[in-house]
Amino acid sequence: AVVSTQSGHYAGSCVEELPRLNVSYKPQEISPKFQGTVRQMLHDKIRNAYVYPQFVTDVIKPLQIEKLYDQQVQNLSGGEIQRVAICLCLGKPADVYLIDEPSAHLDSEQRLHAAKVIKRYILHAKKTAFVVEHDFIMGTYLADRVVVFEGEPSVDTKACTPQTLLSGMNKFLESLEITFRRDPTNFRPRVNKMESLKVCWL
Repeated sequence: AVVSTQSGHYAGSCVEELPRLNVSYKPQEISPKFQGTVRQMLHDKIRNAYVYPQFVTDVIKPLQIEKLYDQQVQNLSGGEIQRVAICLCLGKPADVYLIDEPSAHLDSEQRLHAAKVIKRYILHAKKTAFVVEHDFIMGTYLADRVVVFEGEPSVDTKACTPQTLLSGMNKFLESLEITFRRDPTNFRPRVNKMESLKVCWL
């Protein structure tokens, strides 16, 4: 390898050329410009994926995209656009998937479905995904490992070594002095009040 600097060149250095990766990206803000139906857009953007039986089973059906096939893209609601955008992102062949806030505009049930779809697809395809998510519950469904940052943000911060989901989330919650309990009827996490006696980590 040859490295160029202001003072000249260094030949035969140990610098390795970085591999080229195909990336599929779902942005945080989605402003659809496609003129036509959802079916037409999927046919145009991910023609091979959206008719592939495994993709239909793993992505199309759980996200209920088929119900939107004949709707105009410009007339979709925020939640419908989000589900279609997730489908489009996963339908593109890529090495890395960048998914920014997939929970936006989705209700609680749809968030869980979306989280399961993303995780199952990435695991089955043996790919890598970076998901930016501020919804705590959805984050716990998506994550395999957790890196907890400690200290004063932007001033003096350190990143802890990656931990299991359980220990990492508990460490994060403990730093915020927040505890959860499981709802006895639906088993979903509920935040305890400060100094509650019902202390239970995840």
